Amino acid sequence: MDNNQMMTIPFLAGESFRKHGENKAMGFVGEEVITYNQLKERTDAVIRLLEEYSVQPGDKVAILSGSMPNWGVVYLAITSMGAVAVPILPDFSAGEVANVLVHSGARVLFLSANLNQKVAGFKSETLETVITADDFTLISGDRGARFNPELKPLREYRVSEEDLAVIIYTSGTTGKSKGVMLTHKNICFTATKVMTIQHVVDTDVFLSILPLSHTYEQTLGLVLPLFNGAAIYYLRKAPVPSVLLPALEQVRPTTMLTVPLIMEKIYFNKIVPTFSKNKFVSFLYHKTPVRKLLNKIAGKKIYKTFGGRLRFFGIGGAKLNPTVEKFLLDAGFPYAIGYGLTETAPLLAGTKVGSCKLGSTGPAMEGVTLKINNPDPVTGEGEVWARGDNVMKGYYKEPAMSAEVLTPDGWFRTGDLGLIDGQNYLSIKGRLKNMIVGSSGENIYPEEIESVINDFGHVIESLVVQQKGKLVAMVYVNIEELQVKYQQMKKDFTDHAELMIDEYLEELRRYVNSKVNRYSQLQLVVYQPEPFQKTATLKIKRFLYY
Repeated sequence: MDNNQMMTIPFLAGESFRKHGENKAMGFVGEEVITYNQLKERTDAVIRLLEEYSVQPGDKVAILSGSMPNWGVVYLAITSMGAVAVPILPDFSAGEVANVLVHSGARVLFLSANLNQKVAGFKSETLETVITADDFTLISGDRGARFNPELKPLREYRVSEEDLAVIIYTSGTTGKSKGVMLTHKNICFTATKVMTIQHVVDTDVFLSILPLSHTYEQTLGLVLPLFNGAAIYYLRKAPVPSVLLPALEQVRPTTMLTVPLIMEKIYFNKIVPTFSKNKFVSFLYHKTPVRKLLNKIAGKKIYKTFGGRLRFFGIGGAKLNPTVEKFLLDAGFPYAIGYGLTETAPLLAGTKVGSCKLGSTGPAMEGVTLKINNPDPVTGEGEVWARGDNVMKGYYKEPAMSAEVLTPDGWFRTGDLGLIDGQNYLSIKGRLKNMIVGSSGENIYPEEIESVINDFGHVIESLVVQQKGKLVAMVYVNIEELQVKYQQMKKDFTDHAELMIDEYLEELRRYVNSKVNRYSQLQLVVYQPEPFQKTATLKIKRFLYY
């Protein structure tokens, strides 16, 4: 065995193709499921297609598509020929998509038909070819090469562990791009070491409901099962109950990866109303022994709803509501908690099914070292630092930003405030940085939203915070300018001042939401009557407004 190729995507995928050729590999729920042999053939054919467009090792190839079998085919093809995949979140705005394409220097883009509007009219010096991700036909480009499923690559490619495999953009807004560079070793390390937390076998069935452009689903929901001969099923539509419930019944998954929002919705929308509609039952539910019994009964029903053979229900991306976690513990539901970041490909810590502790993300994954840097002498809390072979190479084209989070001796500063207990279980207490984690696990950067707000007329400064799960913008405006504007429409501004401000703030909210991606949408914009308090360097003291 060539040790130089052990921890690369093409090597480990190749081992899986050899061992599991006749196994089911991937498909849409209720449709044709291709085998590993067929997956290998399609991957080879896409490599040949990319060769026709002169794609070379190291070239950037972007993917803008919803999750589908062909997403995985394209990902395998790009990384197997030593090129670099650039996944783009489908929820990115057209402006963010354009910025990622320009910043990454992508030469080829695989684009699903339903996202054509994201690149309408886009042009760049580097992007030469656009191919549909749905059937690999050419959308635009100078050459007329066609996809032929029977063709093989023209050459063999040698990919090393330290070669760049993907650049994942945690943000796409102009001037704020952070392209996380992950090597083959980064990804393969996580995909192999996670087996010590949950052992995946070739009879496992994954139901994929998260975006493949997230490193969470990409590494643990695509690469991990593919390395081990498991089957992956995708949904053609968003995982709303009317779509998800029939899929669960049909697929009967053994493994699912989710974000807290999914189980929280089930609990608060289904479980709580059941135990609240009767006053006597509601009274009993608040008694611990009865609560545990009722939760166990409810848990069995949910388990059956999920197909009845689930053995791993992974939850990550954001902190799980403690009340919901208590329910899962009482119910004996096969859930597990994980913690990580895009920069760590992604997993750093995780619990095995049956070993969860309320509020904890579990111990460090094998091969990963975690420490609390400069812990508070009283609470033991401090910034979580991590070291391991899954830590990113750095931010693409951003050496200064990379140096801010990567120490010379190999530690990654996570920006999270945490605590490690006597059993080496990590608990995340909050964010040290300003980043807000959305309800579905998305990373939301308030400064980027504020930059859009501050471009709007009459805004002096703004601050975006999260209140009760909602994104709220506090806005300080030039009231005199605003008064002049509305006096032209209303003779007596004083009588209508409150109404005018409300109209202005709603206009501002609509404007911002038209410029940012879905998970950065503002739910509320409130008037800030006086300037924000600032530091000596004129930065807003954010902590005063949380």
